[in-house]
Amino acid sequence: MVRSSRTPPKVAVLLGGPSSEHDVSLSTGRECAAALRDEGYDVVELLADRDLAVRLADLKPDVVFNALHGRWGEDGCVQGLLEWMQIPYTHSGVLASALAMDKQATKAAYRAAGLPVADSLLAPRDEVRRRHVMDPPYVVKPNNEGSSVGVYIVHEAANSPPQLGDDMPDEVMVESYAPGRELTTTVVGDRALTVTDIITDGWYDYSAKYEVGGSRHEVPANIPTEIFELCMEYALRAHRALGCRGVSRTDFRWDEARGAAGLILLETNTQPGMTPTSLSPEQAQAAGMSFGALCRWMVEDASCQR
Repeated sequence: MVRSSRTPPKVAVLLGGPSSEHDVSLSTGRECAAALRDEGYDVVELLADRDLAVRLADLKPDVVFNALHGRWGEDGCVQGLLEWMQIPYTHSGVLASALAMDKQATKAAYRAAGLPVADSLLAPRDEVRRRHVMDPPYVVKPNNEGSSVGVYIVHEAANSPPQLGDDMPDEVMVESYAPGRELTTTVVGDRALTVTDIITDGWYDYSAKYEVGGSRHEVPANIPTEIFELCMEYALRAHRALGCRGVSRTDFRWDEARGAAGLILLETNTQPGMTPTSLSPEQAQAAGMSFGALCRWMVEDASCQR
């Protein structure tokens, strides 16, 4: 926790980083840094690179606001560094971050908690290129990336397997395609906020997530009360099953034709985007928490041993 003092706490906002989500992290970090300055904090924006430990040691921040996305920033790596340096930080700790970033490990934790998921398997990239390793329709994606990076949809009528790009990892996840609506719920601390229905013209891909006008967010979602309450319950159970701290966001697919049986969990994001088009700030606003208040809560919640 940040200790009160006569001088405002010094907050280092980590942004950028070496992952494929570098640009999104810049946007998240700058938005959060501006909000924290408005809340009265002494804020330093710190681009994350290989000399991060040295720069943090020189800066001596009271707390780190982790605005990194993707590998190294939300998979337990930077969390381990901050634990080693004993600098309080936001979001989830080492284990929860590593679990949530690994989609197959996440599913194992979900299943152990009795949460519904789509069938999936891990397979070598080259084998997935050669043959259907699962009956179509299915989805192929990296096992440890976020923001819909590298997602391939193989439709039911597909005669040939997907031609995966060389930028895909050597091993990929192949997951049974879950039809229906895209829903999501943010958890702040021990409270599920609301449910958003994400409406797009096609797949909720990288551009739909981060480009202005790429998607429309209906918040709160206009869905049956039973489904709404299940999303809230499942998101909180997922947060706890993975050991998350601070803020997380769990994504769902819901097949209306199957009712409650058609609701499945896709993944839990331990570092939800905090950009102008991001879902978690919208949900916080709908729950009566301004963007500045959300960022302030995250700083006040910061700690080690997360």
